[in-house]
Amino acid sequence: MKDLSKEIKAYALKNALEFGKADPSRILPKLFQHGLEKSEIKEIIPKITATIKEINSLSTAEKEKQYTEYKKLVIIKEEKPHELPELPNVKGAVITRLPPEPSKYLHLGHALSFILNSIYAKRYNGKCLLRFEDANPEKVSQEYVDAILDDIDNYLEIKYESIKYVSEDMPLFYKYAEKIINSDNAYMCFCDREKMQKLRFEGKSCECHKNPIKKNKEEWEKFLEGKYMKGEAILRLKGDMKSKNYVMRDPVIFRAVAEKHFIHGNKYKIWPMYDFYNPIEDSIMGITHILRSNEFETRVELQDYIKDLLKLNKQTIIQYGRFTVIDTTTKGREIRDLIKSGEYIGWDDPRLVTLKALRRRGITKEALYELTNQMGLSKKQVNLDFDMIAAINRKIIDPIANRYSFVKDPVALKIKNRPNLKTIKVPIHPDKKETRTINVDTETIFISKEDFKKFKGKEIRLLHLYNIKLGNKDDSADFVSLENKDIPKINWVSKGVQCTILMPDCSLTTGLAEEAIERLKKGKLLQFERLGFARFDNKKKGVYETWFAHK
Repeated sequence: MKDLSKEIKAYALKNALEFGKADPSRILPKLFQHGLEKSEIKEIIPKITATIKEINSLSTAEKEKQYTEYKKLVIIKEEKPHELPELPNVKGAVITRLPPEPSKYLHLGHALSFILNSIYAKRYNGKCLLRFEDANPEKVSQEYVDAILDDIDNYLEIKYESIKYVSEDMPLFYKYAEKIINSDNAYMCFCDREKMQKLRFEGKSCECHKNPIKKNKEEWEKFLEGKYMKGEAILRLKGDMKSKNYVMRDPVIFRAVAEKHFIHGNKYKIWPMYDFYNPIEDSIMGITHILRSNEFETRVELQDYIKDLLKLNKQTIIQYGRFTVIDTTTKGREIRDLIKSGEYIGWDDPRLVTLKALRRRGITKEALYELTNQMGLSKKQVNLDFDMIAAINRKIIDPIANRYSFVKDPVALKIKNRPNLKTIKVPIHPDKKETRTINVDTETIFISKEDFKKFKGKEIRLLHLYNIKLGNKDDSADFVSLENKDIPKINWVSKGVQCTILMPDCSLTTGLAEEAIERLKKGKLLQFERLGFARFDNKKKGVYETWFAHK
């Protein structure tokens, strides 16, 4: 068998730098490009395993250094950029919409949907319209409107043609409701919730269904005047009580709501349901294509039925598999409860995939756009692991995020016989010529408590500096040499600043970071060597606060 040890090391180093740790399953397929035969797989697996164990034990800096020597062996196939498919039924400009309900903060699923709609409108020289679906006074608020606008404008940077609020069209909704009542396709219902649900389940109409048009019109007027409280009356569409599609069984299209609306106050007492106002808005706004997840699939029949009753234009509807992220929730009610209980710090808690959380963690807009292109319009539900998001983001930020040193739970070392060095210059990034100057003319060097315990009594190299031998019992060390030996390399800080890192599980890592981070602007992405990528969030009372992004 051909000796592929160098090729194994090359791919293992590349894989480890891209994903934090090398994975055997990603190395083996690459070796077939170098002459590996299928019959030789069993023989080469132990060599891959041993190499990966060695590579994963190295520091990031050492991996980067070794990779410069081995990367010439890596065969990189030109990756075709992911492209979204063409839209059907395009006749002129494409008009899409972003329809958030301002009842919670946006999450990853919203972002992917909004990006899709934005990309297609731009591709066909059309327009993307922003529509706030604010027809539920019990949930919507200005707080959420402001948060959504901030996410769309300042994070996703989506350009939309105009902003509209569904509540602006309340008089029109009433007019259309009366039209449906007059055509005997809607009726006022006074059944309680339990009875209505039971009859719908059984596929039977209630006695209210038989009321004449005149009575329905009279009761509708009383309804609008606020004569009926919440739960006492509703307006229902005459659908098909025998339909296999449950939503077609005489659905509710208007209800009474006592809550004040954040724009209109108590002006309106009767509010339309989603399935009524949504098809009307899509039609009157001139939407040509609706791109949304297939969780709305059962509602298409009902919404098309309403368009037919009102003689409204229909749109081309393209539905794709829903995006979900494993081990997190996007449900507004659950998140509110977690925040209220104090378990979560807010809508930007790092355990969430709200856009506020992703942004503070350092997930770039470009990563979300690339993720959207990769997901495409697949009909299958996509269960995302955060590692997939991190892998995309890593490729984007690795070339631009400068390196800095951080030590957790610092231990102060007094180095005996240290050389007479005042300062050293260290590259801010392996691929950049720019350097940062570090003052080493100090009696004390700080390393992490973890490294001290792990290497006490042993010779190690202070990364970019020199070699020392740690003491066994105290916090002192002896200078050994300046030679860059093949020994463990650890991070250190001389004159450091207090720094915290908010981790993905919301725990707080505290320690010292090198002074160079004092020059960082808020929001800047960085890499703490041997730890991972982070985002500088704020400075409070002399402490530099960062949020961990990923390895």
